Amino acid sequence: MDQFINTPITEKIASGLKAGDSVFITGTIYVARDAAHKRMTEALERGEELPIDIKDSTIYYMGPSPAREGRPIGSAGPTTSSRMDKYAPVLLDLGEKAMIGKGKRSKEVIDAMIRNHAVYFAAIGGAGALLSKCITSSEVVCYEDLGAEAIRKITVENFPVIVVIDSEGTNLYETAGKFSS
Repeated sequence: MDQFINTPITEKIASGLKAGDSVFITGTIYVARDAAHKRMTEALERGEELPIDIKDSTIYYMGPSPAREGRPIGSAGPTTSSRMDKYAPVLLDLGEKAMIGKGKRSKEVIDAMIRNHAVYFAAIGGAGALLSKCITSSEVVCYEDLGAEAIRKITVENFPVIVVIDSEGTNLYETAGKFSS
């Protein structure tokens, strides 16, 4: 089922999404990869505030290429989500409601998603140039020294994703190939 949603993604929105749903996201999301996730986790361990508002946030696991003239960002395809698995449960427990990436997630991440009523979306790998057309603005908000891995705030319009793991833990990677006889 196609769903059109706006950020922030609240618990109510996340709970209404089911594995297999095609979703088009409009609004503000953050971009962060492993180096930024590590730095956020280290800040929390030191008792510091996070540099972004994590409550009801969506984080896209992506390392953008440089913007072409007249565009806010270059190619914007997803990166492998499992690289963030050791950091994701902490952020989910702090209120993050959605993650966008590609590939499977660990049991610890799925447990944290269920506990916090969050969702995991897959973006289409290899379609970074097409996905970038849904991004209307992009700005580095922190960790600029990380270059392509700095945390960015992007604005998206009808950004296409698929719910791969819903807030109840239904996992499309496990159920997609099963057929009833």
